[in-house]
Amino acid sequence: MHSPSLPPPCPLLSPQGPLEEGLPTARSFPRTWTQWVLMVLLLLGLLVGFSVLCVYIFQNSGPYVLSCETPVCLDLLDRYLASGNTSVAPCSDFFSFVCGNANRTRNSFQALEEENKGRLRRILEAPSPWPPGSAEEKAFQFYRSCMDMDAIEAAGAGPLRQVIEELGGWRISGNWTSFDFNRTLRLLMSQYGHFPFFRANLQPLRTPLQTPIIQIDQPEFAVPLKQEQEQKIYAQMVREYLTYLNQLGTLLGGDPDKVQEHAALSISITSRLSQFLRPLEEQPEQMVTIAQLQEMAPAINWLSCLQATFTPMPLSPSLTLMVRDLEYLTNMSQLVGSLQLRHSEFLQSHMILGLVGTLSPALDSKFQKARQELNQKLQQLTGRQLMPQTPRWMKCVKETGTFFQPTLAALFVQEAFNLPTQRAAMELFSDIKDALLNRLQRLPWMNEKARKEAQDRVTRVRVKMGAPEWTLEPELVTQGYPEVQLGPSFLQLYLSCVRALQARKVRSFLQPFHSRRVFPWGVDAYYSVSDHVVVLSPGLLQPPFFHPGYPRAVNFGAAGSIMAHELLHIFYKLLLPGGCPDCDADALQGALLCVERHYAALSLPGETSFNRSGTILENAADIGGLAITLQAYHKRLLLQQRETTLPRLGLSPEQLFFRSYAQVMCGEPRLQDPRDPHSPPPLRIHGPISNTQDFATHFSCPEEALMNLSSRCELW
Repeated sequence: MHSPSLPPPCPLLSPQGPLEEGLPTARSFPRTWTQWVLMVLLLLGLLVGFSVLCVYIFQNSGPYVLSCETPVCLDLLDRYLASGNTSVAPCSDFFSFVCGNANRTRNSFQALEEENKGRLRRILEAPSPWPPGSAEEKAFQFYRSCMDMDAIEAAGAGPLRQVIEELGGWRISGNWTSFDFNRTLRLLMSQYGHFPFFRANLQPLRTPLQTPIIQIDQPEFAVPLKQEQEQKIYAQMVREYLTYLNQLGTLLGGDPDKVQEHAALSISITSRLSQFLRPLEEQPEQMVTIAQLQEMAPAINWLSCLQATFTPMPLSPSLTLMVRDLEYLTNMSQLVGSLQLRHSEFLQSHMILGLVGTLSPALDSKFQKARQELNQKLQQLTGRQLMPQTPRWMKCVKETGTFFQPTLAALFVQEAFNLPTQRAAMELFSDIKDALLNRLQRLPWMNEKARKEAQDRVTRVRVKMGAPEWTLEPELVTQGYPEVQLGPSFLQLYLSCVRALQARKVRSFLQPFHSRRVFPWGVDAYYSVSDHVVVLSPGLLQPPFFHPGYPRAVNFGAAGSIMAHELLHIFYKLLLPGGCPDCDADALQGALLCVERHYAALSLPGETSFNRSGTILENAADIGGLAITLQAYHKRLLLQQRETTLPRLGLSPEQLFFRSYAQVMCGEPRLQDPRDPHSPPPLRIHGPISNTQDFATHFSCPEEALMNLSSRCELW
């Protein structure tokens, strides 16, 4: 008869005497029942009071917070302490607070990519008894040969002279007898990966089937000699380039007088070709057949050269090409045609000197030093920042990764992106995706039809992370790069890899549903419109952006904000004029105008310049990405009520969230490519954060502080 919540009656019984002695009499029963009722009411009161107290404590103190003292957290702490400048007030300049240490601000993405290459180095230098002839054995052998500078120095210029002989020789060495321009050009393109007068590559045509098409572009010159440059600088650049070409000819045993003459004519050819170049935005894109291009630029045997380069792709005169800047090609053809008639030996030397520059990474230190000195002097003349010398191991890791992508991709994923990491990353992405679906329900500029379509697109979007499909190419697993031959010299091995890579690229384009390849060790994230998939490279989901052992604030703030940003790329077209006919156009344009004004109110370092009008879509994705990620983080805290933070930083979990978000965006503010659709790093931090009330609340920012602007925008 008693309620289950009441205490058992056993304690009321006397330990002595028969059971009947503990039973109440008829007279005492009402009084005992009253006591029971009072006791129940007291317990209920205590329970309600305790619940109210718990709610109060949670609302005012947040989740239960512990300090993370694990090695991965302490390593992250050291990174944050080394990068920030705590003397700056976070409410006035959060970019400097997070990124502005006493040394030069580092680009976070570039720094992570360098760390990933360091991990590849450790993989390649680990002793592993791979089966002879296997894909792994060839990759490791290439890296060891690249690092064996003693053997490369001992071989000297001998392997390169052999290459020149295969191309027909040249007048500088005294053994040149005949010249077939198109034969040499065909060999350079197909066997050596060198394009002296134009570039040709395969691109997926913008169709549902991603049909491959050959694209012809302007060349990339080692020294762009354009006479509209300041005359003094132009003359200095010519002198430096002439010195470099003279060094190459001399290293190859050429007669100094002949070398000087041929180097000067090569510079003249480069200078004249450079005058034909136009800026990228002024290069019209045209579709022409090989036969039509042959008529307009007859000096090049287009069908022969392209067929050799893109074997086994079937070509014919009627095949359509995509050509950028046809005017350059016609001018180039006229120049080449006139040189063939009067200065054929100089044309041959020009092509060979360019090839030597292309092959310099595979040559001995004298060739590499000559190229390095040229680059440094050109950087000084053009006012560019001097780049530090790249260590040999990093060059070799880069080349090994380029030539043996599938093998190194599989090894990197196995080493750096194990199953627990993948599961944690997928859970994070799911949280971000759910938060976006939730926010779509209350966007004021979407009507119900547009909202349902948007939610359906988010629901159907897929995510790819981990080992890409192309790492499992069956012929490479079973045969181990059959085209790669381990030759007697590193240059021969290098050239064998160049040819194998070109053949592999062509084969991959001929496969159905060719898609963009991402190196797993690269720091990449993008949304593929054609596949409706968000791609996150394993190299991106590494410390300091992501780790299963990090505080959730770090993973959400860093990797989570990148995921949210890429998810919003699904809706880029909606933000364009007329892109969302089922939306409230006035409300949408008002929100976009608010974002534009918001960013215009933020200042930048004095020398920073960029195209503000071209960044509106990325700015909107930055603002929306932070808001979505913050909502997802709060929901996760409500579900689990436990969080960790980094010691000695003095930051709450919410403050750590914002710091981790900003850490991803660190970079040099003045090095902004005018074609980059993103704002400079300070604006990528200050724009979204100053638009977020939670930041001002958790950092106790005073009113009208730069990070606590009174007007805020809500687009997403």
